[in-house]
Amino acid sequence: MSQADVYTMLSDTIWTILIASGPVMALALIVGLGIAVFQALTQIQEMTLTFVPKIVAILIGLTLTLPFIYATLHKLSNRVFDLIMHGGI
Repeated sequence: MSQADVYTMLSDTIWTILIASGPVMALALIVGLGIAVFQALTQIQEMTLTFVPKIVAILIGLTLTLPFIYATLHKLSNRVFDLIMHGGI
């Protein structure tokens, strides 16, 4: 296995992690910004107001995007296992 193959595999792995975690992270960002705007408008500075809705939104988003995350990770693992079986590693 050459250095280019290792670089390609690491690059694919990093991109897969970013793509798989992207929807949930974007949802957390949107909910966090919405809560921050709400707190700024109402001047309610309750700590549970920031955590509970964000955790609930992340759990809901995770359950909705779980098939996408699985398919993305499955595709990467198939590429890695094919590379191992064909003597690339």
